[in-house]
Amino acid sequence: MEATEASGENLPDVCVVTHPLAAAGENATRSLLDILAAITGVTLVTANLPEDSEIWEKREVIELTRKGVGGSAVVAAARFILNQIRMARTVVTRDEDVILFFGATSYVFPMLVARALGKTVLVEPRGDVPLTLRLNWEQKLPSPIAAFLAGLVSRLERAGFAIAHGVVTYTPAMASQLGLDPDADGVFPSGARYVRTDEFTVDIPYSDRDRVVGFLGRLDEEKGIRELAAVARSLPDDVTFRFIGDGDLGEWLADELRAEIDEGSVEMAGWVAHDDVPAELNQLKLVLLPSQPTEGLPTTILEALACGTPVYATPVSGVPDVVRDGETGFHIESRHPDALSTRIVAILERDDLEAISDFGRELIEEEYGFEAACERYRSILDSGLR
Repeated sequence: MEATEASGENLPDVCVVTHPLAAAGENATRSLLDILAAITGVTLVTANLPEDSEIWEKREVIELTRKGVGGSAVVAAARFILNQIRMARTVVTRDEDVILFFGATSYVFPMLVARALGKTVLVEPRGDVPLTLRLNWEQKLPSPIAAFLAGLVSRLERAGFAIAHGVVTYTPAMASQLGLDPDADGVFPSGARYVRTDEFTVDIPYSDRDRVVGFLGRLDEEKGIRELAAVARSLPDDVTFRFIGDGDLGEWLADELRAEIDEGSVEMAGWVAHDDVPAELNQLKLVLLPSQPTEGLPTTILEALACGTPVYATPVSGVPDVVRDGETGFHIESRHPDALSTRIVAILERDDLEAISDFGRELIEEEYGFEAACERYRSILDSGLR
């Protein structure tokens, strides 16, 4: 971490409440806790925190349940209600003045309890939760039912925004994506994200890298993996496509691209430990992320730019505030495989890629370094919300 942890800045202590955490959520939560711990006292209330998470050793953690969310919508709904009750009971016992619901934007009951106790309630979305749930539910349920259930979650989320004293988003564009006015009172549209810039750095000069295009993330439907398989198959012989990550479509992808893998034009790295991600990003000329607007600002984008790797991404949610077309990266205008392949080749032929690589690194250092993130949260906690 780039700063020494400290408290006593006359800022209120914070209790962070999250929904059950998967690996991606654990990384984002760890980053938020690092920021808050550097400026005030912080506690985490969560469920399903991975046993190997470094959060256990570094922070005070209140684990509500070790059980999963279940395999059906009915079981998931029951656990959703039960977790809210458990969270509300925990909030009653806490001394922190601020309760920050991180990602748990539809947890209305514990929010109401916190407000009734006179605490300051902040809500920080990690992305478009209703859309994420709808895409997942459509794999198991008829589309109309999935849409109806997602609509209920959306209404709960809007209620959560109304209950909260303040809503924190990663960037102004993300606030707009969620239907919030970035300039409204109580909306903090530049909430802190940070990258460990000492770990995610330029180890391999951009000019020394081979023509390798990569995807890093979950291999599932919402990430556009089926389109990427077609892209990987159609690229020129002197361009290698590297998939980094695992997921539900991992086996399908390996079977679909078996011939290309055997000949070496496609590589599958599988799951990679977070400590090894910088080395992977330093081998790439371009990161491709044709994802849905389910994440507010994918961590992969920030980490890639920190490593001097331009990003070619869908300009949704908070992405266009960071991936600035022609400056730090490029915007995807069409997810059709032919359009993606054509644009990738055109990007790799540009003579200003080294400058774009430098601009990306500079952006991260200036706006997404640790001290900049801490300063943003100091401002939020010192804003006198009540």
